[in-house]
Amino acid sequence: MTYKRRRKKVKKCRLCEMELDYVDYKDTRLLSEFLTDKGKIIPKRLTGNCSKHQRMVKVAIKRARQMGLLPYLKI
Repeated sequence: MTYKRRRKKVKKCRLCEMELDYVDYKDTRLLSEFLTDKGKIIPKRLTGNCSKHQRMVKVAIKRARQMGLLPYLKI
């Protein structure tokens, strides 16, 4: 039997396309796009972010949580 291999769809970093230099922790609308419905951070293999921007998103979400702008968990 021969199987056809699926080609991986190459995801592009949306933040690179938007030409963002810094992800602000006060921009909760943007940050909420990188959270699941339970409040967990979506990994970069699913979002398609580059490593640099994924780290920025992670730090911004953690800062926003600490400031009370984003919830730690959505129950």
